[in-house]
Amino acid sequence: MTDRQTLRRALISVSDKTGLIELGSALAARGIELLSTGGSAKALRDAGLAVRDVADVTGFPEMMDGRVKTLHPGVHGGLLALRDNAEHVAAMEAHGIGAIDLLVVNLYPFEATVAAGADYDTCIENIDIGGPAMIRAAAKNHAFVTVVVDVEDYAPLLAELDAQDGATTYAFRRRMAQIAYARTGAYDAAVSTWMADAIGETAPRRRVVAGRLAQTLRYGENPHQAAAFYTDGSARPGVATAVQHQGKELSYNNINDTDAAFELVSEFASEDGPACVIIKHANPCGAARGATLAEAYTKAFDCDRTSAFGGIVALNRTLDEETAREITGIFTEVVIAPAATDAAMRIFNEKKNLRLLTTGGLADPRAPGLAWKQVAGGLLVQDRDTGHVAPGDLRVVTKRQPTEAELADLRLAWIIAKHVKSNAIVYVKDGATVGVGAGQMSRLDSSTIAALKAARMGTDLGLVESPAKGSVVASDAFFPFPDGLLAAAEVGATAVIQPGGSMRDADVIAAADEAGLAMIFTGMRHFRH
Repeated sequence: MTDRQTLRRALISVSDKTGLIELGSALAARGIELLSTGGSAKALRDAGLAVRDVADVTGFPEMMDGRVKTLHPGVHGGLLALRDNAEHVAAMEAHGIGAIDLLVVNLYPFEATVAAGADYDTCIENIDIGGPAMIRAAAKNHAFVTVVVDVEDYAPLLAELDAQDGATTYAFRRRMAQIAYARTGAYDAAVSTWMADAIGETAPRRRVVAGRLAQTLRYGENPHQAAAFYTDGSARPGVATAVQHQGKELSYNNINDTDAAFELVSEFASEDGPACVIIKHANPCGAARGATLAEAYTKAFDCDRTSAFGGIVALNRTLDEETAREITGIFTEVVIAPAATDAAMRIFNEKKNLRLLTTGGLADPRAPGLAWKQVAGGLLVQDRDTGHVAPGDLRVVTKRQPTEAELADLRLAWIIAKHVKSNAIVYVKDGATVGVGAGQMSRLDSSTIAALKAARMGTDLGLVESPAKGSVVASDAFFPFPDGLLAAAEVGATAVIQPGGSMRDADVIAAADEAGLAMIFTGMRHFRH
């Protein structure tokens, strides 16, 4: 093997024709012979380029609706032959096999076909066979062969040829080979995942995770950790698909927190009225509904003004001028919304470090999907938490029925608690959080912390009493003992919503009745670890 390999012959077979003519013209101008198949050959020939059909090389026409065209020793021998191996060279001469120095292939659009909702048979027809086989062959033989699988690598290829006088270096070929194997790996992952879903296999023997690099990050959760952001190809609105209008690049923690914020605010459909969520360290420090978006933001901000500083703001409607002015009153890291008015963006332009992301819509909180968590030596895989409690699912278990106002706040508190780290306790009053207790080892501690935060904010706002007085409380899981519930009652909460299901439910219900609380069981738990 020599470091530099001159390109004399290229095989081009692409589904995505973007940049094809420009690439073919550039290669032909460098004296490289072009081999091609089907639609690629026709497009190149229509552009006036000299192209040799692969069928001329194999001696067989394309057949079986194009399923068989490149699976032939005339192609794979040209890709796999070791140029410095005398036996390989002799076999090529004996069987009339010409060396192929460059392979340019992109695959049938299987992922796009699935995303478009095509039927089973159509998806099967869009599984590429010859393409991955050629890619893997060329990538294996990268000591001699250059393989390109992404349109975005056409320009680097041509730059390499210019710099190396029509050749490629071993370092370049090796980098292209890695990209090629990653592409076929991701392709096979997409096929196997789709097929598992299609046949109803919820726990297939092997699971494969694939992603595409979106951004190399400055660092991870901490400066000593290297990190990168990958997208999974789904069209779900959120941080991965959003357009960033201003501000520096998002950090690892920004991305994580922005995702948490948008997933929560997406629980509030636009027709439900304006809603705002403020996130800090992946937990909501404030969430509210309002008559206007600006009012929703103000109510969410007033839950915990201290934590809101440097937080992430998510909105369920188009960011308007009034709301933008309110948000810029303090330092905010990121704002994410379905859209933003020109007036709002002009206000944000004055805050150069504030990132603004627009998504084009809200995420569907009930859309199925998988959630992954890495543990030492393995992966935990589960369905995304799409659990939803309808009004008919709610069961009042106390003597006192909740009022209509309490019921509205209870349902809001329940939605928010779903997105708070366990153990989670959420106090809500008049359509806004007034206290959040997150991530404690004891539910009693979470309840106590939420009440303390509410009292502190009441003092900061100049209120005569804690906003927890007259509030309602949501718990993401059942109260194992009456103590957590009674802690809420002691600070003035009047109603509780929780899953129920404890061995001591009767004791908890009795304690609620004695305290004069209304309590609802949902029958559904929302742990979030």
